[in-house]
Amino acid sequence: MSVVGGKAMTLNVIILAAGNGRWMVSHFPKVMLTISSESLLSRVIRTAQSLHPSQMNIVYGNGGSDIPNAFPQIHANWVHQYDQLGTGHAVMQALPFCKDKEQILVLYGDVPFISTDTLKKLLTVAQEKKGIGLLVATLPHPKGFGRIIRDKQNHITAIIEEKDATLEQRAIQEINTGIITAPVAFLKKLLPKIENHNAQKEYYLTDVIALFVQSGYPIADITTTDLMEIRGVNDLWQLMELERDFQQRRAQELAYNGVIIVDHTRLDIRGNVDIASAVQLEVNVILEGNVKIGAGSKIGPNVYIKNSIIGEQVTVLANSVIEGATIENHCSVGPFARIRTGTLMRTQSKIGNFVETKATILGENSKASHLTYLGDATIGKNVNIGAGTITCNYDGINKWPTEIGDGAFIGSNTSLIAPIQVGENATIAAGSAVSKHVPPEQLTIVRAKQETAKHWKRPSKKNPVLANKKLVD
Repeated sequence: MSVVGGKAMTLNVIILAAGNGRWMVSHFPKVMLTISSESLLSRVIRTAQSLHPSQMNIVYGNGGSDIPNAFPQIHANWVHQYDQLGTGHAVMQALPFCKDKEQILVLYGDVPFISTDTLKKLLTVAQEKKGIGLLVATLPHPKGFGRIIRDKQNHITAIIEEKDATLEQRAIQEINTGIITAPVAFLKKLLPKIENHNAQKEYYLTDVIALFVQSGYPIADITTTDLMEIRGVNDLWQLMELERDFQQRRAQELAYNGVIIVDHTRLDIRGNVDIASAVQLEVNVILEGNVKIGAGSKIGPNVYIKNSIIGEQVTVLANSVIEGATIENHCSVGPFARIRTGTLMRTQSKIGNFVETKATILGENSKASHLTYLGDATIGKNVNIGAGTITCNYDGINKWPTEIGDGAFIGSNTSLIAPIQVGENATIAAGSAVSKHVPPEQLTIVRAKQETAKHWKRPSKKNPVLANKKLVD
């Protein structure tokens, strides 16, 4: 049961998602293409769910079962339109699953940014007139859209598709968005009467408007001034344009909330972000999934952050990748660092250039400044990890932990062969391959004895002509 305008109505949503996208130059279902890493259809489904309909019918065709299989968590009635014969025909496929006392709302799987507020307004005006609600808009250049035909009393009398319109009708700037609401009983009575005598030989849903008027059913309309809400995707260029417009809006919202964005055309937000004021985002930053960034942090150029929490006053230098990590206040990352899932950097810790971490806790004020791999490690406070250090955490079958106590100093080019523990304030000499627990407060050295082979000679490069001659001989 949906509540609109303070009144309850039984709402049934039909989402048309069967189009073949003939201009997409791809066999991939158009509605499964993405904007900001979320499919067009997913966005429409989410908006429909916000209206709390009693049922949601999704009409699919191109792509077959790949589309419903992509949404196993969605409670919807999936209706297969085997032949794509137009929007009117598509709605007719879903009508048998709708009850006469319900109100239908028709949405489109390739119009991803229609808003909940606009749809509520549309449903309200239709409910007040006990009839049909139509969403319209005015475009300075309405090419490709059906035109709204009104009588002298300014009542809508019909919708003419552009391919079937006269030159006079094409000059009309008020267009049909395609989004319509009507009682199920009205549609069941009149929709079967529409015909396909038009340029595309299709059954247009818009043709039912004239039949509503002839039958005396009241038609209410509202106008949207946010044209992004009604923009559909018919080709890959339009998809790209809509992506850029969407990203610009996200950047604008952040800027108005105090985020410093160096270049809004080179920022991609692909999920839900919570960014505090005084954060600086350099060029080519990509934020994906759920990302939170605290006040005063600086994110350098070409940085990718996914499903991570970045604290306050954190510096992330160029070309770093952070995924599934938590970085506390006053930390430093990069450049060229890879912070993988399960990493926790405590306050004032540092991970430098060409360092990779996975499932690792780096303690407060500890640092791994360069050329290091830390996996499945727990590292205490004030620890120094020398360049070239690696935790050998994988034996080919299992992963094993490394524990390093507070104040330890790990010399350069050290291999810590897990499972292993390094005591507090321990020092490991550079070049050691350590496979046993290291005692605290002591220096541990694990090196082979250095030897020199006195009669050894470096191989020389052979003359290829002489070598070939020898082989022939």
